[in-house]
Amino acid sequence: MADGYRDFIAGTVGGFSGKLVDYPFDTVKVLLQTQNQCCSHPQNSLGSQTQQKSPKHTKIKQPPVYRGAIHCLKHTIKTNGVLSLYKGLPAPLLGSMAENSVLFLSYGEVKRRLGEKPGEKELSIFELACSGAVAGGIASFFLNPFEVIKVQMQVMNSSNAVRKYNGLIDCVIQTVQKEGVVKGLYRGQISLLYREIPGNFCWYGVYESVCFSQIPEGGTKRDLGTSTHLLGGASAGVAYWTAFYPADTVGSQIRANPLYANRGFVSVFLDILRAEGWAGLYRGCGITALRAAPAHALIFAMYEKTMDLFRRFDPKMKDSIDKRSGSISHSS
Repeated sequence: MADGYRDFIAGTVGGFSGKLVDYPFDTVKVLLQTQNQCCSHPQNSLGSQTQQKSPKHTKIKQPPVYRGAIHCLKHTIKTNGVLSLYKGLPAPLLGSMAENSVLFLSYGEVKRRLGEKPGEKELSIFELACSGAVAGGIASFFLNPFEVIKVQMQVMNSSNAVRKYNGLIDCVIQTVQKEGVVKGLYRGQISLLYREIPGNFCWYGVYESVCFSQIPEGGTKRDLGTSTHLLGGASAGVAYWTAFYPADTVGSQIRANPLYANRGFVSVFLDILRAEGWAGLYRGCGITALRAAPAHALIFAMYEKTMDLFRRFDPKMKDSIDKRSGSISHSS
């Protein structure tokens, strides 16, 4: 089996495992991001009642629906039940599997293109992080359609949201019929690129650094245990989400708020910044970083375990002989 197929399958397993842990908290994050304390209404949407010469957008203050992550969690469960936290799970579950499979496949391929040959030529931590950034950019094009559907399904959990979709398939059909494939399923693509490129630079860079630091003197990456993979994954998850969190907030608004649907990243970013300050751009960041630790720890641990299984059943599979004096890699 080629190296790429192993990375693809192991990434799929990791993505599936991590999303099951992550999803309820992701729902809370999206609800916090998309509760609109300040909505932007184009002038033409206000009809003849608007006589202002002003600005292109009029700000209308609305009280926040949620006081914080805990209040949002309790409110959602009380209003719609525990299972509502898993509303729309199939889309992000498939999305996570697709993202991580393509992500690890691309990561391995970029490393090989840079000349990595396990046991012979190893890449530096910076080169590995750059490989992750490139892989993140590639994976974003596979992930965005799932992100669009996921956000719309999650926002329906809000007590004041209109129940306009009967389910996942209906959401996809309506989105494509109304907006087309590109404008509908790829809404917020630029925001996702701004999240994935720096995010995955940090994700892989931190994970590889943690693993590298734990390799015993004279040992290899094969000597590392599950605890190291969990620690590295948890650290990487927090680093990923704190790299440029506002990009995710802007992306959620573009995908969920019709008023932002046809506006660019910078325009929406500045609109949120003017209306709510930096706090608005970082709303939900705390719970996101908190849930990222166990979810991403599981992604990397399951990835490494799956790769170990491949090694057991394929004796000819090359092992990475990474000494403490060299860098480490996911590839074998």
